[in-house]
Amino acid sequence: MKILVINGSPRTNGLTASILHSLESELVKLGNNVEYVDLVGLDMKHCMGCCSCYKTGRCVLNDGAEALSEKIRQADGLVIGSPTYASNVSGLMKDFIDRGHFVIEQLLTGKYCVTVSTGENYGCSATRKVLDDLIVYSGGILCGHIAMKAPFNGKDAVSGKIAHISHRAACRLNNKKRNILLALFHSMIFRIGIRPFVMRKGELYKGVTERWKLEGIL
Repeated sequence: MKILVINGSPRTNGLTASILHSLESELVKLGNNVEYVDLVGLDMKHCMGCCSCYKTGRCVLNDGAEALSEKIRQADGLVIGSPTYASNVSGLMKDFIDRGHFVIEQLLTGKYCVTVSTGENYGCSATRKVLDDLIVYSGGILCGHIAMKAPFNGKDAVSGKIAHISHRAACRLNNKKRNILLALFHSMIFRIGIRPFVMRKGELYKGVTERWKLEGIL
C-alpha cells in the first residue's frame, strides 16, 4: 500500500513525531510505500472560508496544503497525528483540516487510516475524537488509533510502549482491519446529512459532485 503519514505537531522531534516515525518504520517493514510529512514545514495559508473549492474542485490558494491533499487522494492509507492543545488538535492540524477537502468531498473514501493523539491530561481524548471523527465522516476506514498520555518532553519514559503500540497499529492498517459499525455509521451520515445537503446546492457544489462521480459515490 501507498501510505501517507502526517505530523500535525509544530515539534518535529516530540512525542507525536516519535510515535508517527515508529509507525512509519513498522509500515515500511511490512512492505508498504510510506511518505512522512511535517505540517510545520508546509507552505500553508489559512482557509478564507470562500467555499469556491466546492464549486471548482480546487482551492484558490494553490500552496502546500493543496499539494498534500492531492497526495492523500493518491494514497491507499493515511496515518494522521496531533498533540493536544487546549483540549483540541494543534493549530497546524486545524488549518490543514480546514484546507484539506475532507468531509464534504469525502476525500478519504476507501482509504485505511490510523489516528495518533498525544497529551498530558484528559484533553487527549478530545483530540482523538476530532481525528477519529474526521476519518469516519470523510469516508475513511478507521483501522485503529493511538491516544497516549505522557508528560511534556517525556517521550523517553514511554519509548518501550511506543514500539509496542506502533507495531500493533501498523499491523491493523496493513491487514486492512474494518469496523462494520463505523462503516454503517458513516453510511447513515452521508445518506441522511452530507449527500442531501450537497445536492440541494446544485452548481455551487459542482466540484464536489464531480469528485463523487470519479470515486463512484454517485
